[in-house]
Amino acid sequence: MLETCINPPREQWEALCARPSALNPTVRERVEAILQRVREQGDDALRALSEEIDGRPLDAIEVTPDEILEAEVRVSPAVKRAIARAERHIRAFHEAQRPQEVRVQTAPGVCCIQRPVPIGRVGLYIPGGTAPLFSTVLMLAVPADIAGCPDVVLCTPAGKDGRVNAEVLYTAAYCGVKRVFKLGGAQAVAAMAYGTRTVPKVDKIFGPGNQYVTTAKQLLSAGTVAIDMPAGPSEVMVVTDGSTPAAFAAADLLSQAEHGADSQVMLVCPDAGTAEAVRIEVERQTRELPREDFVRKALDKSRCIVLGDAQDRVDFANAYAPEHLILAVRDPWSLAGRITAAGSVFVGAWTPESAGDYASGTNHTLPTCGWARSFSGVNLDSYFRKMTLQELTPEGLRELSDTIVTMAEAEGLQAHANAVKIRLAHE
Repeated sequence: MLETCINPPREQWEALCARPSALNPTVRERVEAILQRVREQGDDALRALSEEIDGRPLDAIEVTPDEILEAEVRVSPAVKRAIARAERHIRAFHEAQRPQEVRVQTAPGVCCIQRPVPIGRVGLYIPGGTAPLFSTVLMLAVPADIAGCPDVVLCTPAGKDGRVNAEVLYTAAYCGVKRVFKLGGAQAVAAMAYGTRTVPKVDKIFGPGNQYVTTAKQLLSAGTVAIDMPAGPSEVMVVTDGSTPAAFAAADLLSQAEHGADSQVMLVCPDAGTAEAVRIEVERQTRELPREDFVRKALDKSRCIVLGDAQDRVDFANAYAPEHLILAVRDPWSLAGRITAAGSVFVGAWTPESAGDYASGTNHTLPTCGWARSFSGVNLDSYFRKMTLQELTPEGLRELSDTIVTMAEAEGLQAHANAVKIRLAHE
């Protein structure tokens, strides 16, 4: 339960920042086998893997219209109202991110354009299992709709009864997703990447998942399909200076620990007294949670780092590069200005991570495992590709001819130079 490390030297930080999911040597091998089976056997592999992994038959891979209508009936009015309000906030924030066409005359007669073009077919992966995340449907489908992606498909695992979670189906329909498939894990990612008789091949895959899903996305991104980012098991770091109630910090840690046994949470604080106060609160609140078993397994892989120096706490946060970073300190915006690596930052004691998970408007699909150093979370740009165009007039080509020919010939590419010389000779 929250292993405590007092003022660890910097040479130990790399080990303290290690994620538990990165240490399983068998995952890649299992995922590679799943990918190969789906690539070679298509729907037959999907049905067989459902029996082997999920322990249930997969009679129909695609959700039917009747199942969607049934799901709408099963969702409570209160949840429907919450979905509608969260959707408005998410839409408002992502609408503001619309990319604009860039048009520049770089020289007389030379026009260069960058044009945002929506990705043609996107695949959304929605985790299921012990906590079907219908909120993730909003996070992925709303920006796809704003971007104008013409074709959106969604994969999510069904429960033991063979039905997809009602809230997931309702939210997908609410966001305009037309096709939903009862697929989870690496096999779902493979189906969207390769395409099968039933599941269409997509251009880009979005969505978080466990280490199997993350590994599948990373392997397939090497040459088969684009992905949003590596996004595996959930994680949060709470940085506190002791000024925030210990109950707040504990609640934030537990909000991510309850995602699953492979989640990781980190507390960074200035002294052992603060660490102990939070630890006591974590234990008290854990006993009251319905998902206590998952929480305790996650806490066994989690840590409390005591660093007396304030700059060390900032540096450690940047070294860990958390998916979610909560700054529960007296002057949070001053600290936020020094954060360079985090998926999403929650500023101040009254900004719980769950606000971003559901309703503030920011996207909760974020890079994990330290990838926040080089990846952004999902945003509207994620659903566009930027295509460049250029047009040269005869005057423009004359203007650039010396530069083009000189550089092409210096690189030994005479045909490049000739493409200019031949045009100028025909004026």
